[in-house]
Amino acid sequence: MLNFEEELKNYEPSLEIDEAESAIYSHDLTDATDIIAEILRGQQK
Repeated sequence: MLNFEEELKNYEPSLEIDEAESAIYSHDLTDATDIIAEILRGQQK
């Protein structure tokens, strides 16, 4: 039977995950909120 507490102690995050996280957070990405705000600004003019 698995001892989950022991398994969690041995856990190490994948380097690919860390690299992906850094790449995602370092880019200024447009999300749905930005798009909606831009549409609303265009309608107010």
